[in-house]
Amino acid sequence: MKRRQFIQTAAAGAAASAVAMPAVAQSNPEVKWRLASSFPKSLDTIYGGAEVMAKMVSELTDGKFQIQVFAAGEIVPALQAADAVTNGTVEMCHTVSYYYVGKDPTFAVAASVPFGLNARAQNAWLFQGGGNELFNEFYKKFNIHGLPCGNTGAQMGGWFRKEIKTPADLQGLKMRIGGIAGSVLQKLGVVPQQIGGGDIYPALEKGTIDGAEWVGPYDDEKLGFSKVAPYYYYPGFWEGGPCVHAFVNLDKWNALPKAYQAALTAACTYANTMMAAKYDVQNPQALKRLVAAGTQLRPFSQEILEACLKASNELYSEISAKNPDFKKAIEAMAAFRSEAYLWWQVAELSFDVFQVRTRAR
Repeated sequence: MKRRQFIQTAAAGAAASAVAMPAVAQSNPEVKWRLASSFPKSLDTIYGGAEVMAKMVSELTDGKFQIQVFAAGEIVPALQAADAVTNGTVEMCHTVSYYYVGKDPTFAVAASVPFGLNARAQNAWLFQGGGNELFNEFYKKFNIHGLPCGNTGAQMGGWFRKEIKTPADLQGLKMRIGGIAGSVLQKLGVVPQQIGGGDIYPALEKGTIDGAEWVGPYDDEKLGFSKVAPYYYYPGFWEGGPCVHAFVNLDKWNALPKAYQAALTAACTYANTMMAAKYDVQNPQALKRLVAAGTQLRPFSQEILEACLKASNELYSEISAKNPDFKKAIEAMAAFRSEAYLWWQVAELSFDVFQVRTRAR
């Protein structure tokens, strides 16, 4: 009899708990935020990262936390998204940290710098190597909390009207290139232009610029660059694994219930994985289509890569001498890169090289 009473009591307790859980969830407030994207809707993978994140947040909170996504230009221009978060015009944005090197070059290291980290290492550093903590301490100066929310993987080196064979071919070249990479190429005579994704094609078509980099085959095909610039170079050594961030107004972040902070963090992490996976699925087919249509695929020469590496290291030293935040970040990245490649050359690299050679045969 006692055993039967115990089971009945336990069952009643479980039933009460089951009823109580939704009641707890219902105690959380309804929250409606606006998100300004730095990307046009036509780029479904990178713009879509914010939509994936917002949908997941809604599902995790039973629809109580809603984030409405606005494309570049709908609320603020593409390259002013972080400003809108800082001043509270919107609660959050989806952007790339290196767009804001004009404020402080440290912004670039959080996303990608020339000869920095590949996508796997970038994620490892941010999520497990102290990178997120380092940058969120820095972002506080701008009333921002940053969450990794996408990665494109290694990018392409861009589209050019003429062949680029030696460093001399870069002299006087007007090129759309974002972030600190523009400062590196400027040392080699390039005239860098920072232009939002939706404005690159008309600039190339009109001859306002001579070359442009964006992301990779899938996005570049959508933007139509092959119609106005036949030479397509690789690799984008300035973006080995760039992180796309969700920037949240720090006051708004601190005011969120802990459950909503957890939901937003989880949703951004999910979007981070899904963006990289989608690019890895879409890029191979897009590259084949571009080459079949006449695109001239070219590698950057060893001479160009060596010259750009030298220029990058010089620039990092120059900035570090006058910017302690940048110095701290770039040295932390470089130390992590060294350790990551110590392992990478043993396992990942040897495996991938063998697989690529086998495919080629």
